[in-house]
Amino acid sequence: MKKHKSLIIAALLLTASMPLAAQTTWTDADGTEYEFNRHWFAGAYGGVQYTHDGDGKFSDLLSPNVQIMGGYQMSPVFSLRLQVNSWQSKGGWDEYGSEKYSNTYKFNYIAPGVDFAFNLTNAICGWKPQRLFNVTAFFGAGANIAWDNDEANKIYNNINIGDANSYVLGSLNDLWDGTKVRVFGRVGVDLDFRITDAISVGIEGNANVTRDRYNSKEKGNPDWYFDLLAGLKINLGKTYTKKEKAAPAPPPAPKPAPREQPKPAPAPKPTPKAEPKPAPVKVQPMRRDIFFSINTSTITASEQQKIDEVAKYMKENPGAKVTVTGYSDAGTGNDKINNKLAAKRATTTVEALKAGGVDQSRISSSSKGSSEQPFAENDKNRVAIVIAE
Repeated sequence: MKKHKSLIIAALLLTASMPLAAQTTWTDADGTEYEFNRHWFAGAYGGVQYTHDGDGKFSDLLSPNVQIMGGYQMSPVFSLRLQVNSWQSKGGWDEYGSEKYSNTYKFNYIAPGVDFAFNLTNAICGWKPQRLFNVTAFFGAGANIAWDNDEANKIYNNINIGDANSYVLGSLNDLWDGTKVRVFGRVGVDLDFRITDAISVGIEGNANVTRDRYNSKEKGNPDWYFDLLAGLKINLGKTYTKKEKAAPAPPPAPKPAPREQPKPAPAPKPTPKAEPKPAPVKVQPMRRDIFFSINTSTITASEQQKIDEVAKYMKENPGAKVTVTGYSDAGTGNDKINNKLAAKRATTTVEALKAGGVDQSRISSSSKGSSEQPFAENDKNRVAIVIAE
């Protein structure tokens, strides 16, 4: 018994750790990165239920079943869902197989509950946004609300007491009418076949257990019913974000050729004159465009090279000043988000220049949000433009 308890505890700990260990990003062969998005989902299923009764044929204990659900995918592995399962359950009754007293009866129920679901495919194989097939295990609990048990009561009331033995009278020994509420537990597996990013086809099998007498009979053990369902699941909102690849860095601009210093004119004789000062060298301005990925202000390694070029220019030209202007593209987001993102890109660029040795007093910065678009191509406007002169 102790060994079994240890195995159960170990399994629970492993299950709890799955959401934490699962990856949330995936990169395809072209280098495009995909990032998992938390999202809501909903579904509708229909199928058949088998009520495990102990009396009656298997086919006689099948009944229609429907289920609706809604939930939240918290990570690639873990989700929480609310489901409502409903329609009919059945019971069977006989006297040691006697056709005289054999019959089946049905009653209605609705069973709302909460399920904790674990995507086993993502936990074992890693998350992949466009995987065609996923296997998800779940367990949960809820309340089974049953009513309309008239058929079982009618069967009992029609028994000929003179003909019936004690087993017949005692087999339907916990008849109920009105409405009964019982707690139930459930476990199951869902097979999910992806059609699009938003729609998938699901096949679900689940086992539900509730206390004895659910089927109007007391047999000293819990009562079970099993559902086999198929239907559609719909993801509400984007399930992942596709990150664009960083634009390649433009080739470095050629350094301006140094101008030849004019030679001083020879002093006239016999009256010496002061030599003229050499004309100041005109500094050529430098511009570098620091490009960013969508919805980020992180400077990539390729863009950092441009920062280093500007920092070197500033060291070689002590009198130069540098201006930084942040932008965001008008094709995505809204003004509030874009203004904040453009300002953050300008701040990040300023901090990178300071880290490269440029003094704060030589830097000025501003941001234009998406109100100005320096480039005709929308994606290039995710940029901070740096001009040193």
